[in-house]
Amino acid sequence: MVKEFEGKTETEAIEKAIESLGIERDEIDVEILEEGKKGLFKKGPVKIRVHIQDIMEEESLPPEDEVEEKIIAFTETCIEKMGFPGEAHIVFREERKIGLDIESGHTGILIGRKGKNLDALQLLVNVFAGRAGSIKRIILDAEGYRLRREETLVRLARRAAEQVRRSQRSKLLEPMNPFERRLVHTSLNDMRDIDTKSEGEGLYKQVRIIYRGHYRD
Repeated sequence: MVKEFEGKTETEAIEKAIESLGIERDEIDVEILEEGKKGLFKKGPVKIRVHIQDIMEEESLPPEDEVEEKIIAFTETCIEKMGFPGEAHIVFREERKIGLDIESGHTGILIGRKGKNLDALQLLVNVFAGRAGSIKRIILDAEGYRLRREETLVRLARRAAEQVRRSQRSKLLEPMNPFERRLVHTSLNDMRDIDTKSEGEGLYKQVRIIYRGHYRD
């Protein structure tokens, strides 16, 4: 996958890429397209091209019934009205959930900071799906962002837990949605001297990693 980003500096442009794609610095190759040419009064933006390893494409599944057709149409209508047209495809179907992936030239904006735009859109699509008669939860993704985000969070949680072990002081992670918090809790379950708990109010809470100093039963 190849994406382009820009910022006031090379560092800012790279940070935007990392945040938008849900990856870490060592997972990307960066190509400088423009180094920020100086104008009369100010310096222009730095433009970069980011190369990341493509996640295996999932085969699209045809809609099973009229409800699924409506869900796809609603999703595409939503992003079109947002000004970022694209296509939505079913990529997996399970007993209690359906996976929908968005293909668009504007996925960075549709995903948003830490995936918050994608979360909000997913909530909206789920409300519509329920009213349309679906009993399954809709998992909305865009170009494999959620999978990359999950892998990044697991690595982040493990590194933070090791820091807590060394310092024997608790560490508070960034605000996360419920699914991401469950992922962190689960990924650290095998570390018997480490415990976790969620703190805060609202949808986006923080996970605190705690050193227990002894093995849990």
